Amino acid sequence: MKCPRTTISTAPKSWSISDLTSHTRTFLAQTAQIASQIDPAAIDRMVELLVAVRARGGRLFVLGVGGGAANASHAVNDFRKIAGIEAYSPVDNVAELTARTNDDGWESVFVSWLKTSRLRADDLILVFSVGGGDIEQNVSPNLVRALEYAKRIGAPICGVVGRDGGFTARVADACVIVPTLDPESVTPHTEAFQAVVWHLLVSHPAVRATEMKWESLQNAPIAPSS
Repeated sequence: MKCPRTTISTAPKSWSISDLTSHTRTFLAQTAQIASQIDPAAIDRMVELLVAVRARGGRLFVLGVGGGAANASHAVNDFRKIAGIEAYSPVDNVAELTARTNDDGWESVFVSWLKTSRLRADDLILVFSVGGGDIEQNVSPNLVRALEYAKRIGAPICGVVGRDGGFTARVADACVIVPTLDPESVTPHTEAFQAVVWHLLVSHPAVRATEMKWESLQNAPIAPSS
């Protein structure tokens, strides 16, 4: 006897123009509201940590998963090129990341990488995460184990996280918590503001070491016409 075939509708949800406009305006309004509620003091403390790690010749290790991993990779580029800080992220070596995950497990992947990188107290950890890590709920346990190790070593920690920040916010020396205005938009707003915060940091006068390309063109003298 054949089982009845289940038909799954693949038709897209019908949206009216007013629905689309409403979501767009709401999302942008929430973005502006979140920007006004970000704690400047937390960012200023991160600036101090970044200036200090560069001055003492330490390294910056940027950790993240999912969208936070993509942000980590982009941020490493900016901290190296614009801020002149020696920066690395485990997500930039997919071969090592997947080998460690496959052989040793997801929970230990970042802490093992930090051990191999000879993490020192002179270094600095930066976390990009929505939840910040939570062992009890099995959310980003790799971040939790990495931060526990950093605390044992004595390396300072900073982060940009959402909701209540989870484990990262509890142990960080400086942590920006992206306010939750809509439970349905926690992830996109948090990951978007991770980019806002790190771009603020690398362009901060105390952190920026080199002029950025387009700004240098804007400020370049105009050659006289012949």
